[in-house]
Order: sequence, then C-alpha cells, then structure tokens
Amino acid sequence: MRKNKVGAQQLDFSIMTLDDDPIMTATLQAYFTTSGYMVDVETDPYRGIERMRDRHYDILLLDFLMSPIMGDRVINEVRTFDKEIYIILLTGHKSMAPPVRALRELDIQGYYEKNERFDQLELLVESCVKSIRQMRIIKAYRDDLDEKNKQLEKMYASLGDSYVDVIKTLRLVVDARDLYTRGHSDRVSHYALRIARAMGREEGFCERVRIAGLFHDVGKVAVPDSILLKPGKLNSAEYEIIMMHPEKGYQILSAISAFDDIAEIVLEHHERYDGSGYPRGIAGEDTREEARIISVADAFDAMTSNRLYRDNLTFDYALNQLVTGRGGQFDPEAVDAFLGVLKEYDTLKQEVAWTFGQQTEEQMP
Repeated sequence: MRKNKVGAQQLDFSIMTLDDDPIMTATLQAYFTTSGYMVDVETDPYRGIERMRDRHYDILLLDFLMSPIMGDRVINEVRTFDKEIYIILLTGHKSMAPPVRALRELDIQGYYEKNERFDQLELLVESCVKSIRQMRIIKAYRDDLDEKNKQLEKMYASLGDSYVDVIKTLRLVVDARDLYTRGHSDRVSHYALRIARAMGREEGFCERVRIAGLFHDVGKVAVPDSILLKPGKLNSAEYEIIMMHPEKGYQILSAISAFDDIAEIVLEHHERYDGSGYPRGIAGEDTREEARIISVADAFDAMTSNRLYRDNLTFDYALNQLVTGRGGQFDPEAVDAFLGVLKEYDTLKQEVAWTFGQQTEEQMP
C-alpha cells in the first residue's frame, strides 16, 4: 500500500464519504484522516445530501450502488446547489458499474473500483486537490483584482467629485464676474426645468435639463473680461470669441464621462431651430431637445435681466420675441410650453427671486 503522508496543506481540504456500507466509510475515513484530510462520513444518501447542503465540502467520495437511491441521483441532486464540489464515484461491483457513456454524462471528476488498496483512489483525490488549489489561487487573484478595481473606482470617483466641484466653482466664477448676470444660470436652470415638466418629459430628462441649465455658460470662463464685460457693442472678432463658449463648455464637462450627456446639451444650447445658430449650425430634430429647451429659457432670462450694456426688457417684449421666434430661432413645442408656464409669471418670479442677488426688487422684471 502506498504510504500516505500527513501534510499541513491537506487540512485545508474537506472530504465527505457517502456509502451505505459503514465498514467502507469507516475505512476511508481512517485512511484519509491519516493522510491529513478532514473527513466526514454518512451512510444514508438523504442525510448526506442535507449535510452537503448545509456545509460545503471540497471532495465527495460517493458509492454508486446505494439504497434507497443510487449514486447518479445523488450527483444530480447535489449539483442543484453545489457546482464546485469534486465528485469521485466508487463501486465495488464491476459488473454493475455504470457504462462508460453514462459516466461521461455524469458531472464527476473521477471513477474508482473498490479494492483492498487505496493507492489509485488517493491519486484521484490528490489530483482533485491540485485542481482545487489552482482554482483557489485563481479565485484569490480575481478577488484581489476586484478589490483593486474597487479601490481604483473609488479613487476615480473621488477625482470625479473633485472635478465636479471645480466645474461648479467655474460656473459661480462666470456668474460672479458680472453683477448683471449673477444668478443667470440658476434662473435658466429653473425656467428650463419648468418647461420640460410642462412638456410632460420623464424625470431623467428633466434632471438633465436642470443640470445642463446650471452649467450652460461654464465655457465663458475662457472668455476674457475685456470682452465679457465690455459695455458697448462687440466687434466681429470679439463676437467670434464669445461664440466659442459652447465648445469650451463641452470640453470642460466632457472630461467626466458622467457628464457626457450634459456636455452635448451645453454644446448645442446656442443652436437654432432653423439651423442659423452656432457652433455647428444644426437644425430642428438634429439637436437635442434638452438644448432646445435651454435655448428658450436662456433667451427669456437674457431679455428680462439687467445687462451691462442695457436695462432689462419688459415682460411683454420678451413674450413677443418668443412668439416671433417660434419655429425659427426656437422649438415651437418648447415655446408653447413656456408660454403656459408664464401665465403664472408672478409665481415664477418668486421662485427665482433669490437668484437676483444684489439687484433690488425694482430691477427685477
């Protein structure tokens, strides 16, 4: 008989021996315990199945000819809750062993014909142990990789949060550079959100509109004060620089993948429904609907707010401009929805009153 060796590593592997012959289970338990394995035994197949359901074993030494159920039925039942256990099928009656074809169909890792020597069985067990050890190494590597990936995701999320904070700061910087446009982004965001809801859009759409409204002018951080704060009319070269702010905003926002949709909306918020806008001159349904909504909100607030080069225009004038631009500069559906919202303009003014900052109530539209 092969001399079995007790190794500390074997103690990491557990064996369930399931055989309705108590002498065989006792013999196998003694042999493999001496070899250093943790071995449990069971003579009743139903109890054995329940024990394996309650606790995971690495290897199952399973007799084929048992009562009241055969080994193949035990295998099928065990595989319903444990796909990882290595199974070695045992038989003491060669003439009653399952045919080779049936053995191939069973989900087992080895087959052993019982005799007085356990050398072959021990080799099969050791082969299973090597495979299990390799699988554990692979799993540990994968778990370690998953943990590292999670740490990287947290790091990227932290960096992302920091970058979002930077973008928020840039937005506030843009508003703060000009006393007359202070609060503009907040108002555009609020107006655009009210339009989207009036149009019956789903909440995810409305949230994109709200966020894009907050950041629609962030690209103006790249515009020099000499142009942005110029009290008179811009010349063509200066206007060309102003017209770059949607693309600058897109570049800033698209650095974070979570802002991809918002960046696209910001890029298109100065496009016009008839295709005469900038930066790409695209028209109608080729532009994002969120951008078309923000275009309406942006134009209304620009008209009804004080600017460095002029006082605010009247509500009636702004309303007339929206109607005139319907289907030309503006999306007709967005204009119609906003006209409905503006029927309660006094309420709307109160909702955005805080955004006017240092402007007095008399300066508010």
